[in-house]
Amino acid sequence: MFEVLQEWAAHGLWHAGAWTIVLYTLLACHLTIIAVTVFLHRSQAHRALDLHPALMHLFRMWLWLSTGMSTRQWVAVHRKHHARCETAEDPHSPVVLGLRSVLLRGAELYRAEAANEQTLQRYGHGTPDDWLERRVYARLTWHGVGLMLIVDLLLFGVIGATVWAVQMLWIPIWAAGVVNGLGHWWGYRNFASRDASHNVAPWGLIIGGEELHNNHHTFPTSAKLSVKWWEFDIGWGYIRLFSLLGLARVRKLPPKARLGEARAQVDPALLQSVIANRYDLMARYARELRRMLREELRRVRAAGGASRSRVLELRAARRLVSHEPDMLDAPSLAAIHAAAQGSPALQTLLRMREELSQVWQHSSASAEQLRQRLQDWCLRAEQSGIAALQALSLRVRSYA
Repeated sequence: MFEVLQEWAAHGLWHAGAWTIVLYTLLACHLTIIAVTVFLHRSQAHRALDLHPALMHLFRMWLWLSTGMSTRQWVAVHRKHHARCETAEDPHSPVVLGLRSVLLRGAELYRAEAANEQTLQRYGHGTPDDWLERRVYARLTWHGVGLMLIVDLLLFGVIGATVWAVQMLWIPIWAAGVVNGLGHWWGYRNFASRDASHNVAPWGLIIGGEELHNNHHTFPTSAKLSVKWWEFDIGWGYIRLFSLLGLARVRKLPPKARLGEARAQVDPALLQSVIANRYDLMARYARELRRMLREELRRVRAAGGASRSRVLELRAARRLVSHEPDMLDAPSLAAIHAAAQGSPALQTLLRMREELSQVWQHSSASAEQLRQRLQDWCLRAEQSGIAALQALSLRVRSYA
């Protein structure tokens, strides 16, 4: 009997080699990530797609085994994050709480908010509420992960405890830490979304596409997180496969800007098109600002004698102009305007960007007032003599 126990402890029932164990662990963690991004995030939290009941149940069961998370709790916490993003009520904003806090205590912050009954009542609606959810998945949370521990130990012996530990840490590290932390602190931005979200990487492989966090915050109800041709969202690849098998139905995708002939006058229809395409427009505006700041940096270096502080000003401004002005604090705005000193064209671009954003931020203005404001902006942009502003005005007039 002792020899049998020794054999099991050393090799488990599977007698798997080291690389087989590593591969199993990675595949199990990958399945957990896909369950989180496809089921919890895109389907349940944002209603971006509908899943077949059988597939939904497989995801629910796997998440019960591999994370012990409640669907209603996860959805409620995430919806509150979007509704209160970068404010004191945001459950896990590194802008408010600090990057270190979210990176190291992301799972703890999640659990604290998941225990908030007001959050669950306000944001947890529409999630599964059948017998299994009430009696098993939501009630017996530690039984699932305990069962997974037993399975890992039976399969691999003592090393199964390490396999289980990696499975249990995968979501707290990558989702609660990296996505919620780095995703609001570092990376690149395709869109000037009204928060600090960044795309951590253009290739969404490790976290199932959640790396494209700025894209998601810009179009939260989209089932697809990639928007550029060079971005890759593996979660979308699985959704496409499920759709082909009749297991999923996509409800919404990122809108694509459509252009037609430039209109001479800003009419009500054009005003609505500009507002609908504001993310595309402001992203192009930010690219023009970054380009001009890059040219200014090149110019001061070529002229020689540029101080290190001036170079740092221009570099900082290139990063900051990816955010809409009203989302920046006073020191950041001051840094941008300081960088623009000495370049009248840059100063004009910055001032007119603030004016343009007022078209969709002033909800108290009438449609006619907004139409006239946009018409005036286009005329002044075209008469400015600045090629970037003229190109932006042409695009404004061309939205279909």
